[in-house]
Amino acid sequence: MTPLAAVVSGPRVRLVACLLRLGCQQAKPLQLHTGASLAAKSHYEVLVLGGGSGGITMAARMKRKVGAENVAIVEPSERHFYQPIWTLVGAGAKPLASSGRPTASVIPSGVEWIKARVVDLNPDKNCVHTDNDKEISYKYLIIALGIQLDYEKIKGLPEGFAHPQIGSNYSVRTVEKTWKALQDFKEGNAIFTFPNTPVKCAGAPQKIMYLSEAYFRKTGKRSKANIIFNTSLGAIFGVKKYADALQEIIRERNLTVNYKQNLTEVRADKQEAVFENLDKPGETQVISYEMLHVTPPMSPPDVLKTSPVADAAGWVDVDKDTLQHKRYPNVFGIGDCTNLPTSKTAAAVAAQSGILDRTISLMMKNQTPAKKYDGYTSCPLVTGYNRVILAEFDYNAQPLETFPFDQSKERLSMYLMKADMMPFLYWNVMLRGYWGGPAFLRKLFHLGRS
Repeated sequence: MTPLAAVVSGPRVRLVACLLRLGCQQAKPLQLHTGASLAAKSHYEVLVLGGGSGGITMAARMKRKVGAENVAIVEPSERHFYQPIWTLVGAGAKPLASSGRPTASVIPSGVEWIKARVVDLNPDKNCVHTDNDKEISYKYLIIALGIQLDYEKIKGLPEGFAHPQIGSNYSVRTVEKTWKALQDFKEGNAIFTFPNTPVKCAGAPQKIMYLSEAYFRKTGKRSKANIIFNTSLGAIFGVKKYADALQEIIRERNLTVNYKQNLTEVRADKQEAVFENLDKPGETQVISYEMLHVTPPMSPPDVLKTSPVADAAGWVDVDKDTLQHKRYPNVFGIGDCTNLPTSKTAAAVAAQSGILDRTISLMMKNQTPAKKYDGYTSCPLVTGYNRVILAEFDYNAQPLETFPFDQSKERLSMYLMKADMMPFLYWNVMLRGYWGGPAFLRKLFHLGRS
């Protein structure tokens, strides 16, 4: 495959590639962990809840601050997944095996892995309880528990996934079913949904639609496919610049988009999907499908919903500038489980990790956090098997672009970055705590233009 540097040419990009190589050389290889030791402590200076992207990244950063022996991660899962690649897995462009690694292999060396599930948080006493009846206390707590998939809130799911022609790119158990449904498609409606809740990677529900349309064209089935995107939202995308570009693609490719339509039931045995009109509550429509891609409703993890650290909606209640908890100064949040008013993506986690690192460092020195998170997030909108619109924006839904060209245009270079460069950066740089987002690249390109 053509390397990204060969596609986006120029001295600034070659310099960036050099910097990334140097960063990887400086990051020491992660060592294999086999699980919680018999001598696991009951108190840590920094306790991290969750072993996803935010948890592993912050554990690596905190290890350098306080020493590995003073940091622990509570995480029950045996495998860690790079979930952004599942869009391409569901379209047959990447193998599922490429998305996962043993959790033990990504835990920073020397950091304690407590292989358990958190069942209770008691920030007033600076401790948590796990499902193996352990109490663990802390000086500083970082909550990185991610977001919960609620397939069961749709009548007929998850049991409906046992039937053919239905898949979902949001779960390791169902992402390959999307690819199977795509391959088995013969004629009829191909339906893609967006739920009436916050979701992680809000662009993913429509990415698989564009990829499916491209696959149908490639296999000669496009004329037999009626492609429908039923979304609970009132717009195709929240940032006008990129929404305008997507609307043009939708028009050119003859895709049907229905707004304020929420999937409430799947009758998988009949291949029927039931949608409620959110503008007219109680009014429903039944649509038959030959292929159905489901984006599930999502919510904060159950353990957080009734916790003292949660806001009224159940999300970790943090300051949007510093990521410090609004009521408990030694508690911090990162990623999908927080109420930060920005899109929930891995790119947002990377940017947040740099800010949170600085916030905690100053707190440890009894200083006031100063560096502010601007809400940076990114969504590589895959519009085909070799094209991406790279959406980057801030809290105010204003573009916050990295590269010195119009990122609302479909580009091969951005697809290669999504498919090949970003997974490499994730496994080898971000999870080691050396990637805080592309802010330095924006400064670099800005200097190059001045």
